[in-house]
Formats: sequence, structure tokens, C-alpha cells
Amino acid sequence: MKKILFIGMIGLLLTGCYAKTDSPRGTWAKGADLSWLSEMEHDSMFAYDCMERMRAEGMNAVRLRVWVNHKTGWSNKPDMVSLAKRAAKAGQRIMIDIHYSDFFADPSHQTIPEAWRNYDYPTMREAVSEHTRDVLYALKEAGVRPEWVQIGNETPNGMLWPMGKVHQAEGNWDEYAGFTAAGYAASKEVFPDIIVIVHVDNAYEQRDWFWESMQAHGGKWDMIALSHYPMMSAWNGGKSWQEMNELAETNIRRLIRQWHCPVMVAEIGMFANDSTSLTVMQDFISRATAIDSCAGIFYWEPEVYGNWRPAEYIPLGWGSYDMGAFTPEGQPSEVMQTLLRSSSPYSLPDVR
Repeated sequence: MKKILFIGMIGLLLTGCYAKTDSPRGTWAKGADLSWLSEMEHDSMFAYDCMERMRAEGMNAVRLRVWVNHKTGWSNKPDMVSLAKRAAKAGQRIMIDIHYSDFFADPSHQTIPEAWRNYDYPTMREAVSEHTRDVLYALKEAGVRPEWVQIGNETPNGMLWPMGKVHQAEGNWDEYAGFTAAGYAASKEVFPDIIVIVHVDNAYEQRDWFWESMQAHGGKWDMIALSHYPMMSAWNGGKSWQEMNELAETNIRRLIRQWHCPVMVAEIGMFANDSTSLTVMQDFISRATAIDSCAGIFYWEPEVYGNWRPAEYIPLGWGSYDMGAFTPEGQPSEVMQTLLRSSSPYSLPDVR
């Protein structure tokens, strides 16, 4: 560890003074979800300011998740606001990813927060509104103005289950779309020009039914966000990464054309120890930067290295995240640098 810390300090000395990034609102975003950063720093994983280092490498946007009341305190509102203040000070644009849960929300888990467990639908919808306002007002009071906010995380099957659970065109669409509309209205109340996002997984997968049902039931959004993990063939029906990237490009173009709004890749990840990861990333970036209304790419938790894992993973028997984009010495890898060096003529059109 001492060797790693020494290398990190030398890296900072060589980098010299940091200059603010010049990335206006609405331009191409090349970012990262750094929600684990504060816990990693608590565990002494960095001898330098990772937020500043990533800015020096070219990062211009940070994504941060927020849980309602997670037992560890990490990624709850105070932790998120603290990281957001640092990101804003570092000249970063900010995306807030509201999970509406006490822990990770995803296509397999959309658990109602413990404090909301006995709510009926009107009360739950008001809880979504109030929580959204509470999170965004906390940022406003801290002097942070986020550019984007996600109403839910990876919600192709809805959120706040079972009340807001959907399955393709079936299920509780009035409730799920109602939650999304409530979050949309609350976000605009605090920041009228914030870009409100609905986020689903599987960038390669066509889901016309989802967007048609969302619109038909009164759901609202300004931007669509997708997750893209092209090397996870076990989860993607055995498709090759080449097929995954091609399908994702095709789907992004279709979504833009059909729904007349920008599309963001809010999560991407490559296997840290796979020699083909750089090629996969280069290929996808070349595709994404060629799409006029693709708004940018966020790498999910690239700062993970050295088999680090959150303390709570240990008793659960969960392993380390294996898609970080830092070297074993704790420096941004070539995969991450490829994203941070990317450019696109993208400019945000008027939101709906």
C-alpha cells in the first residue's frame, strides 16, 4: 500500500496545477459514477484527490446515487451532498441518481424504503415528490446546481414494488408512471431547467412497449438513459461484445428518432482484467460519438481497484466489483482515459 500511495503522490506532482474543465451545460458528457469514492477514501485507498485527478484527465461530469436511508450512511443524502459539493468545486457537471430505496435499485430489486412500507398509493406518490424535493433542495442550499436527475434507477420493471411493478405492457402502469410524473414535477419545482431522466438497463434491447406504456399512462421525461455492459455475455444471451455494441448503437438511434429526445449512456463497464476491454470501449465510443443526439457516457464506479469492496459486502459474501477502470496502482486505466479523451459535437436540443 505504501508503494501505491507514493506512486499516487508522484502522479499528482507530475500533473501540476489543475485547471477547471470547460464543458458547458448541454455538451458531450464524459463522466463517471463515483458514489463509492467517500467510502474508498475512508478506507485510505487514495493518497490524492480522485475527483481532482479525474478532472485533470478530462472528466467533465459526475453521477452520484442517493438512497433514502441506508444503514451504513454511505450514499444517503449527506454523503451524496458532500460529494456533489466537491464535484461542483472541481468544475464538474452533476447527475443525481435517485433510487427511491434504502439500497441498490435495479431490474431485479426495487424495494420500498422501510419508512414507506405501509403507504397507500396517494401517500407513496407524495413520498416520491417530497423525497425528490428534499434531495434537490439540499443540493440547492449547498450551492450545487445539478444538470440531470434520474427518477429511479434501471426501472424497466417499474419501481417501489409491488405497488409500482410492471412487466412489459402489463402491471401497475398507472402507479409507476404516476411516480415518475411526481418525481418529474418535483424536480422542476426546485430546478426548472434540470433535465429529468428515465433510466433502463440493456442498451441493446428494444423496448417500444415500455416507452409507449409510459407515455400512455402519463409518465414524463426529458432524456432517456441506458446501461451498457457489452462484455457480460452471460447476462446478454451469449451475444458477443461486437454484437452488443452494434445493437446498442442501433437502439440509441431508434430511441432518439422515435421519442425526439436525447439519450445518455448513464452506465458503462468493462472487465478490468480482460485484455479486450480497451478495444470494446474504443469501438463503443466511436459509435456513440457519431450519434447526433447521444448526450454522453458515464463509467460506473471506475475508481475501484485492488480488490476493494464496501465493508457491507463482506458479511454478505459478495466479491469485489470487477469492472473498475483503474490500474492496480490506483491510477486511471487506458480504458478510462479513452472515455475521458473522447469528444462529440453533441449539443442539447430544447427539452420537451
